[in-house]
Amino acid sequence: MISHAESVDISHLVRRYQTVRHQTEALCEPLCAEDQVIQSMPDASPARWHRAHTTWFFETFILRKFRPDYRPVNSAFEVLFNSYYNSVGEQFPRHQRGLLSRPTVEEVGHYRQSVDEQMMELLEQAGDDQELRSLLEVGLNHEQQHQELILTDIKHMLSCNPLFPVYRDRSVEKSAGEPAAQRWVQFDGGIVEMGASADGFRFDNELPRHRRLLEPFHLSSRLVTNSEYLEFMRDGGYERPEFWLSLGWSVCQQESWKAPLYWQSQGDGWSQFTLSGLRPLEPLEPVCHVSFFEADAFARWAGYRLPLEGEWETAVAAHVGDCPATRTGNFVESEAFHPQPAQRDSQSHLQQTYGDVWEWTASPYVAYPGYVTPPGAIGEYNGKFMCNQYVLRGGSCATPGSHIRGTYRNFFPPEARWQFSGIRLAK
Repeated sequence: MISHAESVDISHLVRRYQTVRHQTEALCEPLCAEDQVIQSMPDASPARWHRAHTTWFFETFILRKFRPDYRPVNSAFEVLFNSYYNSVGEQFPRHQRGLLSRPTVEEVGHYRQSVDEQMMELLEQAGDDQELRSLLEVGLNHEQQHQELILTDIKHMLSCNPLFPVYRDRSVEKSAGEPAAQRWVQFDGGIVEMGASADGFRFDNELPRHRRLLEPFHLSSRLVTNSEYLEFMRDGGYERPEFWLSLGWSVCQQESWKAPLYWQSQGDGWSQFTLSGLRPLEPLEPVCHVSFFEADAFARWAGYRLPLEGEWETAVAAHVGDCPATRTGNFVESEAFHPQPAQRDSQSHLQQTYGDVWEWTASPYVAYPGYVTPPGAIGEYNGKFMCNQYVLRGGSCATPGSHIRGTYRNFFPPEARWQFSGIRLAK
């Protein structure tokens, strides 16, 4: 028999599930069916696929496990919407997801509805099961990751259209005057603890909590702005190999990089494609859509460096904190869908640590000391990607606010630019 307290707790689980699932649909609401089926590059996926894959996750890892009589909505979906889980079975080639006209957008909507109904029944019947709760949290956080990917992939897809379509029209205040002062915030270093604690939800790559030695360091009080990045460009930043790592310079030349992704030179100025369409570049906004290679080259040009992830986590924990009240910022809930300038009159030691743009660190994405890959298919979630990638911290304007925390480790290849990624300097 379920107690009153357990009943209230299950109701909370149900509401959280419904909230996250609804947010995915709300993000896709401005899109027509044609928008949802295009794959603009191999690293991106159609919005329809994201909607189906997140549903496949709940179907595969929860309904199949806890409902012995469960019958899949469509057995073909087991292959079509499996992303990279080799232990689950075959996957449809990632780079060909945009070739599928079926199932239709409408059919994917029915798929989501069917799985949601059965998830509601399961939560009402077995919501007190601790393993189910654990898998549910992974599934909900997994869907929030895909909500961010929906926006970044939509932005890339729309940017390929010479009509420069608008995802959602948002008014933008013209930035004027000087940027917020850049201050250097000093930290003593020493032996620090980093990584997630055992309390609350966290991904396996945030564990275990461990000690690390940091030399004394400084972090910039705010993010690098568009105007500062323009200075790098005007000083030949994309033509001077002395600022670039060897592989970065090779990629820069091969891809003919001349500016951040989505920047366009128009007449005597620059414009930037945003989810609100093409608009003049705002000089005081944080620069975004730069690769690790570009971020590193800018830092070298400026005479500084990128922070280590241990430095970032330690600084944010000391000066900002990691409780919901202090994890404030420009997240997806603000619906700006674009990074905003730092506050000029802020007395905060560190600004823009959460939201706006993911901040590249100089740390390769590797396991923490003592890390153990979880057993089963869930063990494929993070561990097997710990190679040839760099860590980013802090979340972006496309990240759900309830999803981020100070120990969260995002990771991408050093040449990736389509995420909302930016720069904070260290020395």
